Amino acid sequence: MPTIEDARSWYPSIDPVHGFDHVLRVYHLAESLAQAEGADLEIVRAAVLLHDAARGVEPVANDQSRSDHHTVSADFAQKVLDAEGWASDRIKAVQHCIRAHRFRDDSERPETREAMVVFDADKLDAIGAIGVARAVAYAAQNGQPAFARPSDRFLETGERETGEPHSAYHENLYKLTRLLELMYTASGRAIAEERHRYMVAFFERLISEESGDK
Repeated sequence: MPTIEDARSWYPSIDPVHGFDHVLRVYHLAESLAQAEGADLEIVRAAVLLHDAARGVEPVANDQSRSDHHTVSADFAQKVLDAEGWASDRIKAVQHCIRAHRFRDDSERPETREAMVVFDADKLDAIGAIGVARAVAYAAQNGQPAFARPSDRFLETGERETGEPHSAYHENLYKLTRLLELMYTASGRAIAEERHRYMVAFFERLISEESGDK
């Protein structure tokens, strides 16, 4: 079984969006959800520890778009678990969890209880207070502002006008506000509802302050 210490070497220590601290938060969330939902803890733990590993381990992944990190991570998971002597069916179960966790690629949706738990835990870390912090950090990493008024085109289609920034507020509209409705587990949804309310209130306050309101 991969350990937390193993995972520490697979992720950047300083990355406010997809670093080792993200993995730890998702790991503990996933443990709680797995216990509540009756999921296989070993599958869930391994999948969480490996779900973003390609970002820090595979050299090719660093030159590729982040869009395929889930498939590269699933391939890396096979190498790790093969070396540990895992049965092929359990490796495939872990790989499914990893491939099915990405919001921006729904070509493989979570079909097992374990994959649903991993998906929900990962998405819970994208909303609430920590989700806001990560969205702002992600925008800053990419030279984007915390807030910019979205164009009518973005509001209608999710596509930006030429030169339009993708601010943290854009990400909130495009992704974060949609995550509550995507929760697969009852226990995940219960946590998501409170985090969603906090996040919505934060961005409403951000818009108000950007407008110069007291």
